[in-house]
Amino acid sequence: MADSPGGPRHAVVTGASSGIGAAVATRLLDEGWRVTGISRTAPPHGHDRLRWLPADLARPEELPEALVPMGEDGPLDALVHAAGVQRSARLGQLDAEDGSLMWRIHVQAATVLADALVGRVRDGGRVVLVGSRTMTGVPGKSQYAATKAALTGLARSWAAELAPRGVTVNVVAPGPTDTPMLRDPGRSRTPPVVPPLGRLVRPEEVAGMTSFLLGPEGGSVTGQTLVMCGGASL
Repeated sequence: MADSPGGPRHAVVTGASSGIGAAVATRLLDEGWRVTGISRTAPPHGHDRLRWLPADLARPEELPEALVPMGEDGPLDALVHAAGVQRSARLGQLDAEDGSLMWRIHVQAATVLADALVGRVRDGGRVVLVGSRTMTGVPGKSQYAATKAALTGLARSWAAELAPRGVTVNVVAPGPTDTPMLRDPGRSRTPPVVPPLGRLVRPEEVAGMTSFLLGPEGGSVTGQTLVMCGGASL
């Protein structure tokens, strides 16, 4: 995708302060994009093409107000929803609030943001939702798996709606990825399993796949879920 007529391509990236979101933001900045990062805490590194909008993705009802500073910011080339959290428990020990938290961050925040920003996404633009290989079901992760599986339904529905405008919508679904979320005490009951390739997925690899989908070579891929799991799904 070439630069926008008014300058560098512009992407909104959620979860830009840590993990996959930070890796995506860094990758896009390195490629010359302008990035608006949405997260609770500031991204660790400043950049003259990075703007931070503080927002709690667990409160999706507040996101439209958080977007107000974008004002008349011109067309948007891409939206990447990478913010995430994991809480794990087996059936019989499930916590309803944990399930609600993951639904709000993974699904409802994506829905609110896409709905608010779709009018700004230029024809030929891109939407990428960061899912998980866990979406197919893993013992002890049923609530997390359900929220990540829902992203496929969103992506396929939106892809069909936006196809006439040339806007693509896809899910990138990594397996165990070396991020702070992997060490979150909230998911300690299901420790990560190293994939058959012998190492965890790197956030930079997820960012690379996302960059491909946002770039010119990804223009014919839409409504798809791309799994990158180091062989964990074999």
